[in-house]
Amino acid sequence: MSNLALTDELFFDRAGLDKGRTQDIVDGALNGADDGELFLEYSQSESLAFDDGRLKTASFDTTQGFGLRAIAGEARGFAHAADLSEDAIKRAADTVRAVHGGHNGKMDLGPKGTNRALYTAENPLQGFTTEAKIGVLKEIDAYARAKDPRVRQVTATLMGSWQAVQILRAGGQRVADVRPLVRLNVQVVVGDGDKMEAGYYGCGARMSFDNYVDPETWQHATDEALRVALVNLGAVEAPAGEMEVVLGPGWPGVMLHEAVGHGLEGDFNRKLTSTYSGMIGQRVAAKGVTVIDDGTLPDRRGSITVDDEGTPSARNVLIEDGILVGYMQDRQNARLMGVPATGNGRRQSHAHHPMPRMTNTYMAAGDADPEEILKSVKRGLYAVNFAGGSVDITSGKFVFSMNEAYLVENGKIGPAVKGATLIGNGPDAMGKITMIGNDMKLDDGIGTCGKDGQGVPVGVGQPTLKMTIAVGGTAA
Repeated sequence: MSNLALTDELFFDRAGLDKGRTQDIVDGALNGADDGELFLEYSQSESLAFDDGRLKTASFDTTQGFGLRAIAGEARGFAHAADLSEDAIKRAADTVRAVHGGHNGKMDLGPKGTNRALYTAENPLQGFTTEAKIGVLKEIDAYARAKDPRVRQVTATLMGSWQAVQILRAGGQRVADVRPLVRLNVQVVVGDGDKMEAGYYGCGARMSFDNYVDPETWQHATDEALRVALVNLGAVEAPAGEMEVVLGPGWPGVMLHEAVGHGLEGDFNRKLTSTYSGMIGQRVAAKGVTVIDDGTLPDRRGSITVDDEGTPSARNVLIEDGILVGYMQDRQNARLMGVPATGNGRRQSHAHHPMPRMTNTYMAAGDADPEEILKSVKRGLYAVNFAGGSVDITSGKFVFSMNEAYLVENGKIGPAVKGATLIGNGPDAMGKITMIGNDMKLDDGIGTCGKDGQGVPVGVGQPTLKMTIAVGGTAA
């Protein structure tokens, strides 16, 4: 069954909406507007958390609803409800119609159709019983405790969701997507006397639970969480100052996401509030640096067959060989800036309006051997993993904390350090990249991006990188 047929069954057959009358309401609400859409959503989600030897939380939610939006110039009218009924959509139409009273706009239908199937449409919540999932979480707890007597606490979580959406536009255009999403998290706390440290590992994708209840997967996740916890247990205080830093492949790309990616979203650049505003065609990074946002990667956490406005997702090159070549756009900002939409109009749910958001954002591989990159460091840090960070979009300034990092002396990896942070400015840091590895890797599927109070799943990635940057440390 196609995504459109499946969502027709959900929204028109089961919910009782009449397809023709619903389209008439949308046409009337958007008559004279520049743009807009009716976004229909049905979703199921489940979360099971096992903590300290027992099931701590278990939840299962089903939600449905719609969001209706009309756009006139820079203004938008938006109304939403959890009531999938014709009367509710009519009331929403009366509300949003007010935004374009007397406005002579032009409806921009944009690209039509969808991408090839990027992921299964099967509901991952129906593949395994709750009891079977709890059994896996119990096994994770027992496995971690048996691995090392220093294990004090184990927290394991399995989460899954299934979201079906359909977007209706004026004139009869309809597109749909059906999106599965699963995730496994494991955190292990170890102790030695009064000293305690934690390690974490997570993984996920747009697929069923099969891969994540497989012993090979959850044992690897548990081993990694335990390994990081034990590394941190023996870590020394981090040095401070400007130094050479090597960033590992994969999840360290979260720094690229935060420090650079958000600054390349269309709304910030249209409003001239990004440090990258007005810089198309200019050098914003070192030669060799190519940054891509790609929503078309099969099964990836950040992938979407179509975005939440109905535009097919795409592979968008943002920075090419250090030169800024494009921004990520939703339909409204693309129209106001006179450029095509890029398939980056995303929203958390039917209760939220769409805006430019990242999908899977990564730096392309270079040609350097990762081992040679490490050997080139006289004194610095090797940052394998990050805990989190923050960025100021206007200035580009950022701070990121590392949860696994090592001293490097004369090309050799030394002891682990704790309390290290990276401090810098996005464009400045991108200009100080001196070596780019040939080992580009995407993260293991754990990213959630926050913007304007909304969270959406994303992916990040990069190869091994070397740069000179300020490090905040705790060593006296």
